[in-house]
Amino acid sequence: MTRGRSPLVVALALALACSKAREDDPRATLTFVDEGRAPTTISLRTLTQRIQADEVRGYDPYYKKDKRFRALPLSRVLALGFPERRSLADAELVFRATDGYAAYLRGALATEDGAYVAFEDLDVAAWEPIGPQRANPGPFYLVWSKPEQVDLETHPRPWQLAKIEIVRFEVAYPNTRPPGERAPDDPAMRGYAIFRERCFKCHAVNREGGRVGPDLNVPRNILEYRPEEQVRAYIRDPATFRYGNMPPHPDLADASLDALIAYLGAMKDRKHDPKD
Repeated sequence: MTRGRSPLVVALALALACSKAREDDPRATLTFVDEGRAPTTISLRTLTQRIQADEVRGYDPYYKKDKRFRALPLSRVLALGFPERRSLADAELVFRATDGYAAYLRGALATEDGAYVAFEDLDVAAWEPIGPQRANPGPFYLVWSKPEQVDLETHPRPWQLAKIEIVRFEVAYPNTRPPGERAPDDPAMRGYAIFRERCFKCHAVNREGGRVGPDLNVPRNILEYRPEEQVRAYIRDPATFRYGNMPPHPDLADASLDALIAYLGAMKDRKHDPKD
């Protein structure tokens, strides 16, 4: 027992010390890039000095239980990181994690009430490990506070968040678009839209996109070494094939799967590998 202090005082002092250490950590920074302009990097200390932190609690689909975090409203973080933007409602943003995960969010979603950037786990002294790899989610973890925001497909939660970029998807990732002039209702274009919303987070096409899962087009397109029906079944429920990080997609309608397959099939004719 520490001399002259009660256990409660000692616990509070330790908690404050841990919090201060996190805010003083030079690695605890977020980088903001606005359509290719020079990046701006802001420290956690500056973020917490400029933005009032809240306690956010609710069910976390990765932890599969209720969690509590100290967090900053994402809309305020974006306003600080992109001060020249009067509105982000029509913007396209990519949230990049240090492990290669890249979440694509439309501005209207990113500025939705209930989105927070967590920087402290209030349930444990340090961050509770997360995901199949038992990773440390810090220094920043995107969380959502409302019950209707727990679906990972519609409200992604990148941990180890390091960079937020405003990009026009087709400009930043030109080699993910199907070849040729196509109408928006073309099956491959509909599949491309699904890829952007659902698959880009983990997978790349032509080396453009996420780095968690394998590239779907180079050096060989997935349909060049896996039968179409197997690819469909794998997308539906990957765990029936092997254990890994890819989530199941039972909600994808047959028409959506058809569109994804059409997209992948079209990309066989558009290979681009920066190594070449």
